[in-house]
Amino acid sequence: MERMIGTVSRGIRAPIIRKGDNIVDIVVNCVIDAAKSGNFELNDRDVVAVTEAVVARAQGNYATTDQIAADIKNKFGTDTLGVIFPILSRNRFSICLKGIAKAVKKIILMLSYPSDEVGNHLVDLDLLDEKGVNPWTDVLTEDMFRKLFGYNKHTFTGVDYIEFYKDLIKQTGCEVEIILANDCRAILKYTKNILCCDIHSRERSKRLLRAAGASKVLGLDEILNAPVDGSGYNEEYGLLGSNKATEETVKLFPRDCQPVVDSIQRLLYEKTGKHMEAMIYGDGAFKDPVGKIWELADPVVAPAYTRGLEGQPHEVKLKYLADNNFSNLKGEELQKAISEYIKNKDQALTDSMISQGTTPRRITDLIGSLCDLTSGSGDKGTPIVLVQGYFDNYTK
Repeated sequence: MERMIGTVSRGIRAPIIRKGDNIVDIVVNCVIDAAKSGNFELNDRDVVAVTEAVVARAQGNYATTDQIAADIKNKFGTDTLGVIFPILSRNRFSICLKGIAKAVKKIILMLSYPSDEVGNHLVDLDLLDEKGVNPWTDVLTEDMFRKLFGYNKHTFTGVDYIEFYKDLIKQTGCEVEIILANDCRAILKYTKNILCCDIHSRERSKRLLRAAGASKVLGLDEILNAPVDGSGYNEEYGLLGSNKATEETVKLFPRDCQPVVDSIQRLLYEKTGKHMEAMIYGDGAFKDPVGKIWELADPVVAPAYTRGLEGQPHEVKLKYLADNNFSNLKGEELQKAISEYIKNKDQALTDSMISQGTTPRRITDLIGSLCDLTSGSGDKGTPIVLVQGYFDNYTK
C-alpha cells in the first residue's frame, strides 16, 4: 500500500532543564527514547528542534533587574530617559522595564498606538477613525488618550498596559510620563537620550533618531550585550528575546547556538546512522485572528539551524496543475501526470503561476512556527519537537 501520511510534528517530552545540564545529550537521548516508546522510525532529513528557552536555561543565561539597571546607568547615566515602543507584555517587558526604571530618575514612556509592533492593542483602530485621530501624525498625552478612549483592557490578559507600566515604574521610585505616538522622533521633545525597545523596526528607529539630533540612542539589543556584574548576556540581541523568570530576573535569549545544533546533528548521526537536521526555535511568526497578535516577540524565529534548513520551499501548486495543465485528466492518469511534473519541475519557479499561492517564507521560519505551535508555551512538557516528512512531496 502506498504511504498515506505526509508531514508529522511530534512534541517530545523532556526532563526539567537546569543550569549546567548537557542540552545536546538530553535532546538526542529524548528523541531516540521517544522513537522507541512511540514505535516509530527516525529517518534522514527529519528535523529535531529544541526551544530556545531550555537552551538558555542550560546555559544559565539569566540577569537580575539590578544588573539591567547597572548597564543602563553605565550607558545612559541616571537622568531622564526616553523608553520608546516597548511591546505590551508582562512576560516579555515588565521585568526589563523594572530594571530600566531602577537606573534613572525619570522615564518618558512612549507607546505606539493603536497597538504595539506585534499586535497587542491599546485601542481599536475603528475608534481612532470615530474620534478623528490620525495615529501617524497625532501625539497623545496620557490624559488626552484617557479622555478620548477611556480605560481599555487587553483582549486576552485583561490588563490595562498604560496603568500597569506606569505603576511598575513608580514602584521603583522613578518618575514617569506617558505619551503615545508612532513617529519615534516625537520623543525628542522630551529628552535626547533614548532607549529603543522595538524589536523588528529597531534599526530604523535608531537611524531616524540619530539623524534628528538625539544625543544617545541605544536599543534593547545593546543592553546586556556583554556581562555586567556576573550577569548572563547575549552579544547579538542583548535583552531582546528575554522572558520573565522571577519578579526580579529575566531569562535571556540563548547565545552560542550554532555549536549546539551542529552537535545535536552529529550525535544523532553517531547514534542512529541518520542524517537529520537540527534547529533552535523561539516564537513562531503567525497572526491570531481574534487578538490580532502576530506572535514574533523574539528577534528571530530560529537563532541557529543546520545547513540543510537554509533557503525557501521549492514547491508547485497541485490544485493549479490539476485545474490548468491537466484539467482533462483524472484518476490514476492525473496522479501520474502530476507526479511526473513534480519530478521534473523547473528550478526557477519564482515568477511562475505554478508556484503562486505556495508559502514564500524561509524554511526555518515555517518549521519554527510549526514547532512553536506544537510545543506551546504552557505545561505540555515538550520543549523538543520532531518534524518528519517535511521535505517529502506528492511523489515520495
